[in-house]
Amino acid sequence: MTERIWLSAYPAGVPADIDPDQDAATASIAAMLTDSFVQHADRTACSMMGITLTYRQVDDLSQTLGRYLQGLGLQPGDRVAVMLPNVLQFPVAVAAILRMGLVLVTINPLYTPRELAHQLTDSGARAIVILENFAACLQSCLATTPVQHIVLCAMGDLLGPIRGRVVNAIVRHLKKRVPPYRLPGAVRFNSALRQAKAAGVLPTLPTLPPLPTIKPDDLAVLQYTGGTTGVAKGAMLWQRHLAANVLQAQAWLQPALVKLPHGEQITVVCALPLYHVFAITVAMLLSIRLGGLLVLIPDPRNLTAMLSDLAGRRVHIFPAVNTLFDKLACHPEFDQVSWRSLLVSPGGGAPVQRAVAELWRARTGCAICEGYGLSETSPLAIVNPVTATDYTGLIGLPLPGTWGKLLDDSGHEVAQGQPGEIAIRGPQVMAGYWQHPDETAQVMTPDGYFKTGDMGMMDERGYFKMLDRKKDMILVNGFNVYPAEIEQLLMQLDGVQDCVCIGLSDTKGGESVKLVIVPSHPRLTEACVRAFCQQNLVYYKQPRVIEFAASLPKTPLGKVTRHTLRSPPSLSP
Repeated sequence: MTERIWLSAYPAGVPADIDPDQDAATASIAAMLTDSFVQHADRTACSMMGITLTYRQVDDLSQTLGRYLQGLGLQPGDRVAVMLPNVLQFPVAVAAILRMGLVLVTINPLYTPRELAHQLTDSGARAIVILENFAACLQSCLATTPVQHIVLCAMGDLLGPIRGRVVNAIVRHLKKRVPPYRLPGAVRFNSALRQAKAAGVLPTLPTLPPLPTIKPDDLAVLQYTGGTTGVAKGAMLWQRHLAANVLQAQAWLQPALVKLPHGEQITVVCALPLYHVFAITVAMLLSIRLGGLLVLIPDPRNLTAMLSDLAGRRVHIFPAVNTLFDKLACHPEFDQVSWRSLLVSPGGGAPVQRAVAELWRARTGCAICEGYGLSETSPLAIVNPVTATDYTGLIGLPLPGTWGKLLDDSGHEVAQGQPGEIAIRGPQVMAGYWQHPDETAQVMTPDGYFKTGDMGMMDERGYFKMLDRKKDMILVNGFNVYPAEIEQLLMQLDGVQDCVCIGLSDTKGGESVKLVIVPSHPRLTEACVRAFCQQNLVYYKQPRVIEFAASLPKTPLGKVTRHTLRSPPSLSP
């Protein structure tokens, strides 16, 4: 593609390109964080359950935690895992890791021991910051991982001495959310901070050693994603990739941001899980860049508690997935929040339905701004203009500095208006897959485009439309589920002769997992299969539908024809 035809569709004020290298404060995500901490020191940076931290406090806490990690012998480039929900320790830990030149590895707190062990082992993580609620899971697999150091968090760590103790007592004893565990050598989060301070590394002391020199091309994050092989692999995101994507998001949102009343601090709600790169970039990092207030929602499934926490606030940016937009808009207490102050509602993770988009706009006055991205693109790549008001079903235009094209199976660009595989090039595109050069070579073109595996079309204005997934990936409530992983796991269960996993469309516009099994003996039951899946798979990977069949439909070459299993008749014998 010799020209970016989509530039003519850009809203006024949005630049064609961004240049992270024009300013030292934007060349790396570590520099961007430090710059915001200094610029907005006296502003409130984040809030959870009514407790707030200022930018100065996040700065001090992250430097102190970073010094503690340094004191453990961790060097720039070492990987540190974070297994936390949306709590105050999350932005502190992320800032500590990134500013010390360490590599962040975010982990889904709901992972089973098998899934956790793979990610810790594959990344080579030497340390982990984990909530005590998930400590039993870590205990189950710790011996098989390279983890040497554990920082153990509790929900009440940063909520103050009185409220913190109350919250911890409720979580541990009343709600019984902390299963018994034993992790000898683990150090409590607050104790780690005290140890660092006692060692004389308070940020205010003149003897504080300088922060490590961090270069834009230093590895910052291993963002794990699945693949057609079923093996989760880490997308290598450099410091510059994340910084560029934040700048791209800021530039793209500018037509909405200019509507913020003069002198009013922008409020960003983070109900999406922060272990997901969409939430890290579009909520946390963007909020810090803008000097905003990040409202952390620890349990987005508790809509009543969320709405109560947001009551009376003027909410400006609310990123979410289709199901959350829908459930919130239908909640009886929805109107206690000042939704009319919304400037933009970024939608991603899964396609936004027309009915949901129209309902949300009717209830809030703000259209959902649907976009498209992947872990490999930090994640934002293609987004609808924030000035759009009508639902179109399109995923939007390539962001500033981003190039998009459509490829055929031979890797050649297709003609205008023809379907093809979406390919992305830009400053936010990953460096490759961690320790998987072969898979990196499969998805990167010689001219620097990342082949997404998703099929799409582009119209004459440069707008992209998502058609289908070239891969067999299943999208469950915004989470990627890869059939190969489930199939490989189920083949380890006694009584399974053959199996296949497919996605079924559900009534909410997403998908659910269907598992078809060819049993080797009649003793294998659905209850047995479900118990095995619950033990080894996070909830969204677990099959909603389980069927038994005498055989699976296959091509003459032995490949399962998955499309024949997505509709009746049932194959059950």
